Amino acid sequence: MSDISKPQTPNSELNLTERDKKVIWHPYTQMKNALPHIPIVRGEGVYVFDENGKRYIDAVSSWWVNIHGHAHPHIAKKVAEQLSVLEHVIFAGFTHEPAVLLAERLLPILPGKQEKVFYTDNGSTAVEVALKMCLQYWDNKGKPKTRILAFKNAYHGDTFGAMSVSGRSIFTDAFNSLLFDVDFIDLPGEDNISYLTAYISHLTDTACFIFEPLILGSGGMLMYEAKYLDELIAACKQAGILIIADEVMTGFGRTGSYFACDKLSNKPDIVCLSKGLTGGTMPLGITTCINEIYEAFLSDDKLKTLYHGHSFTANPIACVASLASLDILLQDETMANIKRVETKHALFLQDIKAHPKVKAVRQTGTIIAIEWETGNETSYLSNLRNLLYTYFLDRGIILRPLGNIIYILAPYIISDEDLDYIYTTIKTALEDV
Repeated sequence: MSDISKPQTPNSELNLTERDKKVIWHPYTQMKNALPHIPIVRGEGVYVFDENGKRYIDAVSSWWVNIHGHAHPHIAKKVAEQLSVLEHVIFAGFTHEPAVLLAERLLPILPGKQEKVFYTDNGSTAVEVALKMCLQYWDNKGKPKTRILAFKNAYHGDTFGAMSVSGRSIFTDAFNSLLFDVDFIDLPGEDNISYLTAYISHLTDTACFIFEPLILGSGGMLMYEAKYLDELIAACKQAGILIIADEVMTGFGRTGSYFACDKLSNKPDIVCLSKGLTGGTMPLGITTCINEIYEAFLSDDKLKTLYHGHSFTANPIACVASLASLDILLQDETMANIKRVETKHALFLQDIKAHPKVKAVRQTGTIIAIEWETGNETSYLSNLRNLLYTYFLDRGIILRPLGNIIYILAPYIISDEDLDYIYTTIKTALEDV
């Protein structure tokens, strides 16, 4: 009998990067000319370490998920305990304490009168459920509505429904003919808010309005003001349009409050959550809704059931990781760190905004984005991307540019010293690159 404690490595003569190249297809990557993938073997706090011992500051929280730092001992302890109790159980016809407790703790702190939690696996599936809830809500009410309102340049995920409500871009090009039609509008501002609210007032077949509140993430960290979003939501509610807030990226403190919609007077009917939900420990998605939506599915007619689910729905380990992450998030120290990072970013913005290579710099909460002047239109395919990416990696900083836009979206525990090092390195890059 073989020793199962020893991992089998058929290519043990190769390093991890070489083994990876033989067997792995990476996301968002043209594999023909991809840069070598860096083998990470360990994480600690805001740092990750490669197989040669080099340390990197994870300044993007590993795709915006790691809000408390890597290998957090409190989360690790709770997850380890749960592994010995219940790793998973089917969630149709059964329930368990971690799922119920997470819903009980999360709903009271969400924006608006959120009353029910529907568990999924990630941000894209949380969005899929939200869209299906809205479309079927109107169908169940006997008043079918099929149109959806969304922002240009939005990004809501890579599943087909999520792609459909995302702006048409290189992410969707190969599939555009297969996506359902969506009415896209510009981000609201002083110049167009009257036009947008008037436009919305004439919509009669629109089921819902989905948006990333205050910040469009993958669309280029585009930011807009809460007061104008408030006016759009008010116009939608007046027109009988359901409101979906995609807080997958903005949730759990990123914008300076626990949720971006906390800054709004008009609250969403549905909220989508993922990323920071588990503190970056493992995948989990949540879609919450108000009672009015939930009650539209209560019927003796089985066809009014929400027929949606996933094998790992409400995974107990992921729920426990989320509960542990909430423990940390709700500590006074965490909000103090969020405000500290927010203040540091604001000072840095003032420091670099006049630099000739800075086309634009914008900040909301703990997120700051710098748009590099290239002489051309801003583009996700900018040749500057790889130059900037490797420049910062060589200096021990993980910044993953969106073309010619770089951004800092670090764990809240990042020290002032590490932030200052990142800022200094960016200022040096503005001179060197």
